[in-house]
Amino acid sequence: MNHWIGNNILTFLIFAPLFWGLLLLALPNKLSLFTKYLALIGSLGIFVIAAMRLLPLEPNNEGVMFSELAPMFTLLNIPVEYHLSLDGLNLWLVLLTAFLVPISIAGAWNSVKDRSGSFFALFILLECAMLGALLARDLFLFYIFWEAMLIPMYFLIGVWGGPERKYAANKFMIFTLAGSLLWLVALLYLAVNAQSFSPGDMAQKVINMPFSAQCWLYLAFALAFAIKVPLFPLHTWLPDAHTEAPTAGSAILAGVLLKMGGYGFLRFAIPILPAAALHYAKHFAILALIAIIYGALVAMAQKDIKKLVAYSSVSHMGFVMLGIASFTVIGAQGAMMQMLSHGVSTGALFLLVGMLYDRAHTRMITDFGGVASRMPIFTFFFIVVTLSSIGLPLTNGFIGEFLVLNGTFVSGFSWGRVVAVIASSGILLGAVYMLWMVKRVFWGPENASPGSGTAHLTADLNVREIAVMTPLVVLIFWMGLHHITFTGASEPCVTRLLEDAEAPPPARALFFNTPDQTQKDTQQDTQQDTQQGAQ
Repeated sequence: MNHWIGNNILTFLIFAPLFWGLLLLALPNKLSLFTKYLALIGSLGIFVIAAMRLLPLEPNNEGVMFSELAPMFTLLNIPVEYHLSLDGLNLWLVLLTAFLVPISIAGAWNSVKDRSGSFFALFILLECAMLGALLARDLFLFYIFWEAMLIPMYFLIGVWGGPERKYAANKFMIFTLAGSLLWLVALLYLAVNAQSFSPGDMAQKVINMPFSAQCWLYLAFALAFAIKVPLFPLHTWLPDAHTEAPTAGSAILAGVLLKMGGYGFLRFAIPILPAAALHYAKHFAILALIAIIYGALVAMAQKDIKKLVAYSSVSHMGFVMLGIASFTVIGAQGAMMQMLSHGVSTGALFLLVGMLYDRAHTRMITDFGGVASRMPIFTFFFIVVTLSSIGLPLTNGFIGEFLVLNGTFVSGFSWGRVVAVIASSGILLGAVYMLWMVKRVFWGPENASPGSGTAHLTADLNVREIAVMTPLVVLIFWMGLHHITFTGASEPCVTRLLEDAEAPPPARALFFNTPDQTQKDTQQDTQQDTQQGAQ
């Protein structure tokens, strides 16, 4: 029986970009400018509809806001269902995706010169795959969208990228496809045993499996998701892909695609295989710690601004994995917040670097100097986004990193405090490499060469570019000043997903308790006071 809640809005969000992208792809190249406008208008319309229909929403008793369920076909005599669902775990990631697509198109409006219509058509098709992966609850349906994301991204990098675009595109494809194929084997094994691609049915079947089998299955899941994060040492495809990708490709890669890995851990890997996930928590926490420190140190050595931002992503996404590995609600909430914050801030940084490159035709730090005097509006936006990237209080970056460190520190694991203290140095290193770069580019001595980057900077940001950056800055401060808007939606889902893991009970969080946790603590204190009074 079909089960539809929400008038098929989730189906619309997935297949409207598919229809629109295929329509744009069919238009001739001579209509590239017209195609760009259609891509912008279409993606902006999808975001407006998503925001109007999805906000504000109250979940049902199971935490679900929208759900669509219908049979599709059978695979190996196992039913594959068209099961889409929206809850607090994917709500803001869906909205972030719908928001960043038109922002990226408008921000990189003049970055693509050749066959720009085809480029933006593929960009819209990529939105279809990303939204499908975020909304799919049947694991085979999720796998279809997961693999579908590779196709448009491969062409966006390989056709419209930089000088080493083919190498970067092939490396991106090989890394992600290799992990996905191993994961597919584990997925089919679980599905055959559970006779279902439903995560709930798989989780029930896993309970009776030998623990060694659970561990191998979890590692297969984790490999695919860790490559996408990317987690050290599986990160090497990311700097090449970021550096060679066109501006819009880099922005959406950092803004959304990397989040699929962390989302996969929280949505599927941990709930299906909680015991194995808990067993490997320390291992993934150590890898996350290495990613935080290593990514920051390598970023400090970069001469290319875009490559510096790319390595900063390795460090920032390390915090996401650390929060997940803490197995605390506050740590996982920090991971969710860090994913959203990184999507906004690093996406904005890539757009700003692209705007600078369009004018200067170089990204080398040594080619600049004195940019602040030539482009004051650009400087303002770059400084604000930089401060959010390094986690300045009152900005979005501070909330995610602090919640992650808080959750790790108070976790019930013996290694929690040591790892949290060491990981905090990643924030300091982040400030070092970002502020060092800003000082040299914006206030350093101006490169006197006639062909230098600064010499080409004759115009500040135009109205379109200001319109692109303004909502990103608003989000930076909204997330930093009122984080409960975002964490409040995901807390019930995160709590429910971590229940079966049976992690060691955490100590009380240092700060930033969520409202539900604060209420529980208050009730416990009241009960204790009442008991003492009675005695």
